[in-house]
Amino acid sequence: MAESGQTLQPVVLKHRRTALERVEKFISEVYFTDCNLRGRLFGDTHSLESLSFFETPERIPYDEAVRQEFHPIKVGDSFGKTWKTCWFKIDLSIPREWAGKEVHLRWESEGEGMVWKDAQPVQGLTREGEKISYILTDCLQETEPHRLTLYVEVACNGLFGAGKGSMIAPPDPDKRFSLQKAELVVFNRGVHELLVDFEILLDMAKLLGEENQRSFQALYAANRMVNLCDVTDPSTFPLAREVARSVFSQKNGDSQHVIHAMGHCHIDSAWLWPYEETIRKCARSWVTVLRLMEKNPEFTFVCSQAQQFEWVKSHYPGLYTKIQDFAKEGRFIPVGGTWVEMDGNLPSGESMIRQFLQGQRFFQQEFGKLCSEFWLPDTFGYSAQFPQLMHGSGIRRFLTQKLSWSLVNTFPHNTFLWEGIDGSQVLAHFPPADSYGLAGHVEEMLKTLKNNRDKGRVNHSAALFGFGDGGGGPTQNMLDRLKRMKDTDGLPKVQMSTPDQFFSALEKVESQFCTWVGELFLELHNGTYTTHGQIKKGNRESERLLHDVEVLSSFALSRKTSFRYPSAALQHLWRLLLLNQFHDVLPGSCIQVVAEDAVRYYSEIRDAGVRLLTDAVQSLFGDLSGNGRGTPESVLVVNTLPWERTEVISRTRLGGSETLALVRVPSMGYCALQDSLPPPHPVTVTKKADGSCTMENGILQVHLDTVGRVTSLRLVHSERETVPEGCYANQFVIFDDVPLYWDAWDVMDYHLETRKPVTRLLNPLEVVLPGGLRGSVKFSLQISERSTLTQEVVLDAACPFLRFQTQVDWNEAHKFLKVEFPARVRSPNATYEIQFGHLQRPTHWNTSWDWARFEVWSHKWMDLSEHGFGVALMNDCKYGCSVRGHVMSLSLLRAPKSPDASADIGRHQFTYAAMPHTGSFQEAGVIRQAYSLNFPLHMVPGASASCPAWSAFSVESPAVVLETVKQAEDRPDALVIRLYESHGSTVESWLRTSLPIQEAVLCDLLERPRPGCPLPLEEHGVKLSFTPFQVQSILLILKWQDSP
Repeated sequence: MAESGQTLQPVVLKHRRTALERVEKFISEVYFTDCNLRGRLFGDTHSLESLSFFETPERIPYDEAVRQEFHPIKVGDSFGKTWKTCWFKIDLSIPREWAGKEVHLRWESEGEGMVWKDAQPVQGLTREGEKISYILTDCLQETEPHRLTLYVEVACNGLFGAGKGSMIAPPDPDKRFSLQKAELVVFNRGVHELLVDFEILLDMAKLLGEENQRSFQALYAANRMVNLCDVTDPSTFPLAREVARSVFSQKNGDSQHVIHAMGHCHIDSAWLWPYEETIRKCARSWVTVLRLMEKNPEFTFVCSQAQQFEWVKSHYPGLYTKIQDFAKEGRFIPVGGTWVEMDGNLPSGESMIRQFLQGQRFFQQEFGKLCSEFWLPDTFGYSAQFPQLMHGSGIRRFLTQKLSWSLVNTFPHNTFLWEGIDGSQVLAHFPPADSYGLAGHVEEMLKTLKNNRDKGRVNHSAALFGFGDGGGGPTQNMLDRLKRMKDTDGLPKVQMSTPDQFFSALEKVESQFCTWVGELFLELHNGTYTTHGQIKKGNRESERLLHDVEVLSSFALSRKTSFRYPSAALQHLWRLLLLNQFHDVLPGSCIQVVAEDAVRYYSEIRDAGVRLLTDAVQSLFGDLSGNGRGTPESVLVVNTLPWERTEVISRTRLGGSETLALVRVPSMGYCALQDSLPPPHPVTVTKKADGSCTMENGILQVHLDTVGRVTSLRLVHSERETVPEGCYANQFVIFDDVPLYWDAWDVMDYHLETRKPVTRLLNPLEVVLPGGLRGSVKFSLQISERSTLTQEVVLDAACPFLRFQTQVDWNEAHKFLKVEFPARVRSPNATYEIQFGHLQRPTHWNTSWDWARFEVWSHKWMDLSEHGFGVALMNDCKYGCSVRGHVMSLSLLRAPKSPDASADIGRHQFTYAAMPHTGSFQEAGVIRQAYSLNFPLHMVPGASASCPAWSAFSVESPAVVLETVKQAEDRPDALVIRLYESHGSTVESWLRTSLPIQEAVLCDLLERPRPGCPLPLEEHGVKLSFTPFQVQSILLILKWQDSP
């Protein structure tokens, strides 16, 4: 029996639902805030002494901003329109009676804000990123200044841009932004800590399930804490917190899964906002990270993209210095090793190497070390050549999560060995929570444990936490949640970690992992292979131009020590190109202003590249004006590809007339154009009475009907017909193209059910060139009431392919234009060019993995072959394609309306070509012909007509491609050349050169010589051995000499 005066507290039989809801309401932001714990998070408030602002359409630096004239503004007012910037000046005085209190500036506005104090950025303020206050003091002291002046720079856009009506809609140019709160406030840290305790316990109670004893322990503990808490009396909080600690302190066993938590802030270098805004996003996000590091010594943060570091270094040097300091402590950790997080499909092999070369060199120079992991969490698929390129760049580890977005099939692993087409392997990890922007919730940690598809093989996973895509990064709330889950029974162990600690733990059990061979294909976003055709064209043209500039500048360097190789200018142009290969720019999934910036950068590359090309040519061949040894009529023809080429060229004579000539140009060299070579078989063009046409050049015979469709394409000597009976090649088709949501990104399989042939004739087939060295016919089609297509079909003498020069005036909405080439070929697989090689994909839909690839990508060519015969389809700027059964399809244009309503609208010019062949595509020379289509010969007018033919390099084996010739990064007296095996064979080959070489050494992709790998210089040149698809780089030390 109870003693007299003792308070009786009955033991209540708890109902699970009511107990859960009781705790929920106690910490609710919506219900009972007048009497619950959440309502006590902020205490007394005090108004600002003054608040003023000014508005500017420019993104101006701090020093300029503070000199402007500010005008009064009050809470509730609106400001700005999209993409403007508003600077707010805040004069404040903290009440002295708040001594001993934690005091915040509470700021809630639309837009992305950054606080400036003493001319330095100190913290981001973004409501979407859960950063609505700036800590003025942790504990107000009498000696601290009570009067302050701060500035808040607000960008008139959100974390995800300013879409009108939905996130990915085009930006709303008239959107206004509002200020909801601007005040001083006492922050109750004890309330905050209790709220986090409650949140973790409540989530454990909900998510561990009724069958789990820990679920009830957490629920009862939280209920007991509510009983103990008097929200008006902070002295009751410690006892409640002790109850929470009693739960959190119960440890896991040794077998529990370990989660390696790392702060992360994925920032798209451009997407729903322009490049220039990304610079400020980086500063806002990273300065906030540094403030968190100052208060949380265990906190580590990983950060990729050298370009973003370079931006911050240039625009925020004080912030950058602090980042370097934390990097030395191993807490602010550069990762990735690339210039940007680039698209994983469309850049050329050399572009991908330059991403690593520029990125790794930057990180080495700025932070004293190379990155050891490739970090690409948000790219729309991953080329099968990546593992080899990673190896060559000093990287053996890879992290992404994007394959979790695949629409059809679930990828079978989270941790595995990824093997590329050459056999190189890297350790790959996909964080099982399927996100790179976790918030540190219990649910996410349990999902990480549950989703791990390699249970029993590995007991470690990564968890990346922090707001991302539009920046923002981690918050104190996230860190506080994770601290409570460090080692709590019933939950996975969560430890703050680093990429090196995490991957090192995986490597200890690497022998247990499965292997995935080939590409990592994302079964979504395959419209990005086609969207924004002008960006794709700019990319391909820029890659070609920079290749040619480097080749000819290298030749000039080898000839004359006085020639200054334009290394700084080339680095700038390469970095522009690499920036445009970011995974929302090159794919075309960006807003209009970003696309305009990309096109502007391509124009800069083109203009500057042409000047550099002219400089190299002038150094090689002298004055181009014609008053030297040459004449205005004399022409040199320059070949930047590593094989001899016999092609028809067009040159402009005095007076503007154009003439054709058949020329034979040495491998990577030049020759004077004398008289045209006689064609082995002149081209003939015959127009039939029914309006159709036949063309022949001794290799091909083609018949086109009146609407430009190819009804017959024969190899003359074998009499093998390419076009199946009753079918049409060069058949344009248009599809309805309405995806489920991601407009610029996705093309869905059901679009194939809406196929409509384009057959409405605008201008009938007519002969343009009647034959001889070149024959051509031209026609025009009406695609719709708004769009037209004009095409010239060209057949050159001695040329094994038929060329289709196409111009489209495109003004569609949600339509998809393709061209089809049915082939009289039967094969279960088609071959597609990728970076430094090729791979096969099925032509059937036997499995879900097969039909999920209804739209795929390739580079310069794809081929459908059976034994002894095949057809290749080549292009000069297209990437999307497919082969279904015997029909080859090249994707030409899309018309999405989000996030850029103007995407692809306008005039387009592109060329593709069809090449039937006997034997395999390797034996037929398809790879070389595709290069030739993309790298036209150069004409140098006014150069010496008596100049002897010259070849700088040649390669004995047709399987080996000499891809790159450039000056070495760190040796002005050396060249780096890059070769790869293109056929998929093991081969030995001689590399011959006429350049003055004194030493040859194998090096990696970062141009570091490989120890003990000198290459003997023999009479025949340098002998090289290749395995299938192997990429080799060679450092060639020049003997300096000047030509007479």
